Amino acid sequence: MDETLGTALRRWRDRLSPADVGRIARAGRRAAGLRREELAELAGLSVDYVVRLEQGRATRPSEQVVASLARALQLAPAERDHAFLLAGLLPPRDGTISTHVPAGVQRMVARLGEFPVGVFAADWTLLSWTPAWAALLGDPAARAPAERNLVRAVFATGPRGLAAWPVMNEGDALDRALVADLRTAIADHPADPGLTGLVAELRATSAEFARLWDEGAVGRHVSARKVIVHPQVGEVTCDCDVLTVPGSEVRLVLYTVAANSADAEKLEFLRVTNGLSADGSPPSPRGPFPTP
Repeated sequence: MDETLGTALRRWRDRLSPADVGRIARAGRRAAGLRREELAELAGLSVDYVVRLEQGRATRPSEQVVASLARALQLAPAERDHAFLLAGLLPPRDGTISTHVPAGVQRMVARLGEFPVGVFAADWTLLSWTPAWAALLGDPAARAPAERNLVRAVFATGPRGLAAWPVMNEGDALDRALVADLRTAIADHPADPGLTGLVAELRATSAEFARLWDEGAVGRHVSARKVIVHPQVGEVTCDCDVLTVPGSEVRLVLYTVAANSADAEKLEFLRVTNGLSADGSPPSPRGPFPTP
């Protein structure tokens, strides 16, 4: 029997355990692998759409949908390309930004559930995040995927960037670092139309971005101290570190606070009030999610 995208999705879903994605297997659970509801949550899709994909009733998923499913299912690069071909799409080309998140990175992020962690592509588009990230900075699921680019958000809304409330940085260090980092990315990915389009868009719409870009700074966005003005707990001072993974293009942005500090108590309060377990995972799926 010929393989379809639906049969492949079911096979890949069945081989993942809840622990692989940071979930706790509850007593009485029948499914050994991921449930459709869990896959839908991880991929940012509606359960109904996942069902239609697996049953072959949805036959033309977008590149964005297939890439999201590949990340959620922790597919290897060859498997991701196979999923694109089964969907009737061309796999991502060389010279373009990859949104592939290695399975090992995803497992590591799942085990860092108590920390606010975001996973970004080379163009600073947010790909995935922990529930603790949503509790501290606001849930990115409320934004359309195109609105989850940190550089675009910073130069459109100021220091808060992708956060739902004010974030204070030191001077223009974040702006300058992001522009320098984006210049490095465009040298690494000259054939990526989304990246070149982003730079052209920001040069046309943001005088500050154009000024910094024309200065020619080159570098990487690394670490900073930030003060997040949260509506529930007030100011939370965090160390924000950017981690890279050799052999992968993704960056992990991790927020931490000093142990036994007032800031740690505030994060614990947010964890409890947002219904997160001790490891930072939600007790149940966070849906509903929009249907593509």
